[in-house]
Amino acid sequence: MTPTTPISLNDMPQEILSEIALFAASESFLGPPAGILPLVKTNRWTYSSLSLISNPYVYAKIYESKFDVSPVSRRLGVDSFATPALAQELKKKCILLNRIRDRQGSRADSSNRKEDLQQFLVQIYLMVVENEGNNVRQLREFAHIDEWLKEFWLDEHGASGSWQAIQRGLWPDHSEITCLAMWLYWFLLKPEQYKREDHYTRRALSIFKVYALGAHWYPLVTPSWTEFRPSSHARGAPLAMYDSKLGLKAPALSVPAILSFISLYNLHERKDFSMPLVPSHASPPQSLLLNTIGNEWECEWGRSTNLGTQKLPADKELIDAFRPGSLDGVWEGIFTYTEFTSYAALLSGAPPHFLQNILVAQHKQTWKLREHHLLASLSDNSDSCPRQSGNVTTDLEPVAAGNALHAYFPLETRIEETPQGLAVTEPVPGKQPLLYQRAGSQKEPHKQEAKPRVLDIIITGEGHSSWGEFRLIGRVRPCDGFISLSKDYINGDRGKWLYRGYLVGNHNSNLAGRWRDTLSPASVPGYEGCFTMTRRR
Repeated sequence: MTPTTPISLNDMPQEILSEIALFAASESFLGPPAGILPLVKTNRWTYSSLSLISNPYVYAKIYESKFDVSPVSRRLGVDSFATPALAQELKKKCILLNRIRDRQGSRADSSNRKEDLQQFLVQIYLMVVENEGNNVRQLREFAHIDEWLKEFWLDEHGASGSWQAIQRGLWPDHSEITCLAMWLYWFLLKPEQYKREDHYTRRALSIFKVYALGAHWYPLVTPSWTEFRPSSHARGAPLAMYDSKLGLKAPALSVPAILSFISLYNLHERKDFSMPLVPSHASPPQSLLLNTIGNEWECEWGRSTNLGTQKLPADKELIDAFRPGSLDGVWEGIFTYTEFTSYAALLSGAPPHFLQNILVAQHKQTWKLREHHLLASLSDNSDSCPRQSGNVTTDLEPVAAGNALHAYFPLETRIEETPQGLAVTEPVPGKQPLLYQRAGSQKEPHKQEAKPRVLDIIITGEGHSSWGEFRLIGRVRPCDGFISLSKDYINGDRGKWLYRGYLVGNHNSNLAGRWRDTLSPASVPGYEGCFTMTRRR
């Protein structure tokens, strides 16, 4: 028999080399595709056939096998990304993972430029909000992001500078860098990594208590909660891989600080369902839900890109920062409060370490909420006259923006729940009531029909706590999904309070934020505390 002549790599077609390269790259899921490097470096032919520039196809395929792609394409409405773009994204992601693994940027260092650290955190934030399984595995199991975040926030020389500031009697920073890092801390928090008497746990509680309770220093949201329809804001970090018109800006850090503080404050003590649902403990969403309502952080992506994009959406339209219907149902949680005299001392200029000796009391509460939507079908948009149902107008401008202390309702607005929906009458002579339909009451459109747009959302409900029974009513701010609810106790002298916050999470949601009194003017700090609510489970 004639011996078979071995095939040299120099004689091998590029297509076959590409398949071999993909096989070598798949040797390990975690981290950069190290298995491909020996093949690429074999000789000039393999290098010219498999380099990033000459063969982006291979690296695009590797990217798709290691990272999550579908959330981005779904949100931007594109079927696929250009092969060179994915290849370059693989290179950037691998550099990012190695930087996290090497703890770059986690400690205070004169070589850390704020612009570089901010862009670094933007890329990590994007990986998390685009996660459908692969991204967080890479961050946790290869890059050890948990250790990076712990060092950033809790180390004596951590880059956040929070602990050092508190020790010097200063209020810690709340820049865009710390906002991004605080959201990442909550997204990736694993309470089981903290022991009750561990010094890292005590330090975490000290830092997050300052951010959570320091309402006079740390805004709950930006733009300000006093504006229902903000006019403009600064552009965030550009998203180079996607649409150049989009920017990204993390929401204010107070909400994730509150969620993290309350979760760690009750560590190993409260086991009931009144505590926040920590993302790492939640069940992953099913694939069917991913295709219909998106991943866990769908609304966080929408909120962040909207806040970072200079042109705000039209006033008439709610954006992807809030999923209509997601508040409807029964919620359980807690609200915290401190003695008024102690809080008054804070408002009078007490330093942040004064908070360490303040007792934080907690009370359970239950809410039963109903959503009501002002709808406009596509055909309604071109009508010159509003449609009417009886004497109730069904397609007018949403209720005007009112006083922030009244949950954005104009004073003396009349609201009545009827069998047809929620009839809302503004205090304008001759103005007809607006009809808001109960969430879920409208018929599902056929597949070829577009769903009617939700122009405005009003929330009604009732609840109870150890302080008594109360009524709830409020609105959702269009630009970022910010929720404001007026809580009015029915009996006794408990008064009226305003609950404001974000719904965080698309499948396993927590509603969190701050309550405040309604007697102090909206323009000045009031008496405030924290709250978290989770859907009954």
